[in-house]
Amino acid sequence: MEYRYKTRGVCSSEILLELDGDVVKSAKFTGGCNGNLKGICSLIAGMKVDDVIARCKGIRCGFKPTSCPDQLANALTQAKEQQKK
Repeated sequence: MEYRYKTRGVCSSEILLELDGDVVKSAKFTGGCNGNLKGICSLIAGMKVDDVIARCKGIRCGFKPTSCPDQLANALTQAKEQQKK
């Protein structure tokens, strides 16, 4: 399943996810800190969705109430809900 998520409150503008059931096949951010986000995407490939959510949810970027990893957790949460329907 492919899922697009428009981010809020961060430098990246969008996250494109590819899921295989409850496993992240791939993720790609548009915009943001290129090297860091490529690293995150590489690290989460093959991980279970719930594990990525647990590790990334609530991470903040400086004084912002969110971050790209937190937005990733939100995207995965929504994708997971969409899969249930």
